[in-house]
Amino acid sequence: MKKITIAIDGHSSCGKSTMAKDLAREVGYVYVDTGAMYRSVTLFALRNGLFTADGIKEEELRRRMPEINISFKFNAETGRPDTYLNGELVEQEIRTMEVSNHVSPIATLGFVREAMVAQQQQMGKDKGVVMDGRDIGTTVFPNAELKVYVTASAEVRAQRRYDELKAKGMEADYEEILKNVQERDYIDSHREVSPLRKADDAIELDNSNMTIAEQKQWLLDRFNEATK
Repeated sequence: MKKITIAIDGHSSCGKSTMAKDLAREVGYVYVDTGAMYRSVTLFALRNGLFTADGIKEEELRRRMPEINISFKFNAETGRPDTYLNGELVEQEIRTMEVSNHVSPIATLGFVREAMVAQQQQMGKDKGVVMDGRDIGTTVFPNAELKVYVTASAEVRAQRRYDELKAKGMEADYEEILKNVQERDYIDSHREVSPLRKADDAIELDNSNMTIAEQKQWLLDRFNEATK
């Protein structure tokens, strides 16, 4: 069976990562969570005082980008990869609301996207990779053999994010999460560099009313069609 590149784009909190991780494990591909990469840069910026009341200290962040090394290691317990920032496991820290509330401004910065896209293209150069994010099918891998664009209503996505945080024992407020989802949608689709949009050759999936099992089967069927 030929190896392909799979690009899964779409709105925040619509289950892209769960779908991508499950498919990668099922078919033996490498999974790359590009959202976790931008979240890791955001965590670095927060830890290093690069956010001010007026915004981001862009020049300092630009200068310090070479200090940011992001990697993924497979976690045998969860069966999924964990995110590491400069060798430190940060999977939990990057999922907090503090990071969620700061990630979109970081992801709009051209020099940040340039650095992340270069890393992502390097990770996927040998194919056999599943990558999810906002611009994988349009910018990172415009020639990917399978492109999927996932969407769901903002309310459904906020509820999923709320449930996810509560399941991890983390503080969560539904209204705050819904506001964050709506703000991120606007910023992601209106930024100048690589805005969120559906690639012309992407297959759209609205999973508002689908179970995880149904989404998993749908994606596996698309994969089997693409690798025939």
